[in-house]
Amino acid sequence: MDQRVFWVFASAVCLLSLTLHSSSGQTYPLTDDGGLGRVFDGIGGLSGGGATSRLLVNYAEPYRSQILDYLFKPNFGASLHILKVEIGGDAQTTDGTEASHMHYENDENYFRGYEWWLMKEAKKRNPNITLIALPWAFPGWVGRGKNWPYDFPDVTAAYVVNWVIGAKKYHDLDIQYIGIWNERTFDSKYIKLLRYTLDKTGLESVRIVASDNLWEPITVSLMLDPELSSAVDVIGAHYPGTTTVPQALTTKKKLWSSEDYSTFNNEVGGGCWARILNQNYVNGQMTATISWNLVASYYEELPFGRDGLMTAQEPWSGNYVVESPIWITAHSTQFTQPGWTYLQTVGHFAQGGSYVALTDGYGNLTVVIETMTHDHSICIRPPLPPFNVTSQNATFQLKGSFASIKELQVWRSHFDFKAKKHSLFEKLPPVKLVDGSFTLNLAEDEVYTLTTIRTGQKGSFPEPPPSARFPKAYKDNFDIRNPPFSEAPNFADQTGVFEYYINLTDPGPHAFTLRQVVMERPITWATDADQTISVVGDYQWQDMVVTCDVFMENVKSGGVFVAARVDKGGQSVRSAMGVFFWVFADGSYKVTNDLAGQSVLAEGLSGTRPFDWHNLSLSVKGQSASGMVDGRQLWKVTGVSSPKNGWAAIGTHSFELAQFDNFNVLAE
Repeated sequence: MDQRVFWVFASAVCLLSLTLHSSSGQTYPLTDDGGLGRVFDGIGGLSGGGATSRLLVNYAEPYRSQILDYLFKPNFGASLHILKVEIGGDAQTTDGTEASHMHYENDENYFRGYEWWLMKEAKKRNPNITLIALPWAFPGWVGRGKNWPYDFPDVTAAYVVNWVIGAKKYHDLDIQYIGIWNERTFDSKYIKLLRYTLDKTGLESVRIVASDNLWEPITVSLMLDPELSSAVDVIGAHYPGTTTVPQALTTKKKLWSSEDYSTFNNEVGGGCWARILNQNYVNGQMTATISWNLVASYYEELPFGRDGLMTAQEPWSGNYVVESPIWITAHSTQFTQPGWTYLQTVGHFAQGGSYVALTDGYGNLTVVIETMTHDHSICIRPPLPPFNVTSQNATFQLKGSFASIKELQVWRSHFDFKAKKHSLFEKLPPVKLVDGSFTLNLAEDEVYTLTTIRTGQKGSFPEPPPSARFPKAYKDNFDIRNPPFSEAPNFADQTGVFEYYINLTDPGPHAFTLRQVVMERPITWATDADQTISVVGDYQWQDMVVTCDVFMENVKSGGVFVAARVDKGGQSVRSAMGVFFWVFADGSYKVTNDLAGQSVLAEGLSGTRPFDWHNLSLSVKGQSASGMVDGRQLWKVTGVSSPKNGWAAIGTHSFELAQFDNFNVLAE
């Protein structure tokens, strides 16, 4: 029996408590007298923005299904209400690129990438899950030569609506919300045109979230422009710090934290998530909170490593980790549903911490409490102002339609940062109410759920396999006739898109290859490199041999590379260093210490030409490196002192078509 919960037995008229506390505490009413608060829209996770679920698809069964169960299965783990995905735009959008459904204007393919698969897996587990989509970036053709997607709003609207139509036509997925986001501003003309385009194609039920970034200037614009206001259903903010602005409340629109968290998923990350899940409503009246990201399923050394609700970054070993944010999520998601309503009686405790209460309108009540201290609940952004939380007694008095409740189920998480022993989502004995009242002795760094709902469960599976490094010997010939995904396992595209390709003109040994398909710089807020690149392997690799067959398709300026010790990716990819061995269609080669190709270590003639297969081999050991083409050594250099470690990689000199086959890496 827990030592922090005590109750009153009316028949004995005596107080039973296993923990004595000198403070008399405060009394907090929970009532629907006088009406209710805002309607709850749910808690969710975000896949994309970008490529954050990249490695998840490569997990073998049963581990992949187990991960999905922890995320989506009702009454099991996080039991998420919302899944938000990226509409791939062929562009770097934080941790990698995601393929567009329209690489080119006359191209449509609704089977690229893995977001379709992920949405279907989420729906399979929770048919009622809310699906939201947002384009972080766009293929270059959408901008008609400009790095801006809204100068031709009809083109952009058609591009987005095509994706929504494709989701239904090819995958039977009903997208309920479309987000509109750009780092610089929002475009009211585009929003109105998107609403018009959705409506005229029979998608009146698809709602718009804007600006899916900041509270301003969208809120003022909504108040001044009735047509814009009628087009927008939800005002979404990113990383709002649990606060909103008065104008947003005045609009009477739904307010969401449409991207939040983005914090390393240790126990402090769990504390961050606990605090904002409650206080986004208490402080900011936000009725949905969506975590970036859903699952940390990308190489940890990329930007924002392990900033997901759980960690699944080792498909080669099968290892995954159910982190604390999963169970913090469960405190809310397993005992509420979208459509429930917040009580007006929510708020902060006298000694710090917060509480929310929700009802389904049919007699059920769920109360979620958090007492996270400042240093144990810091999120990555924005800066957290100082505040204090201390242990306290809190008495709750149920009134109105809840006055007759006699018993509440109790779930508790306790973070013990001193002993480093944390108990997460534990079921405790029910609390008995007398005259609608109960009292809790709240310690620091705790989360409680008290609820009439009895279906909560802390799901579990046998321990997954132990963690292991990426295999030192790795090869892929890309010979898959009907690949389940368009990407090759474990390759993480950082600029450009590398897809499986069937070479109908060459039924020989290179009939099945990996092809870089982006031919024009995409429109993106992040900084793509001028070269395309896909990384693979173990970031700690130092000495290795990388070999690959390459095929250039650009006659005049074609170029491809293999690389070792690549030290950067994600939004930092432009400044990536390593050892890059380039060959070009004009018969030359170059060796550089950087992806940008400015730090030249060696150069000369290679004999390479376009539309012919060549085998490249790059060997790096200590401070020495050497390279071969078609079995002939071309160069050898010494003094390669930096970087000391990094991934293997393949790529192209520009946004151009090129093919790769028989990739092989052997690391020491």
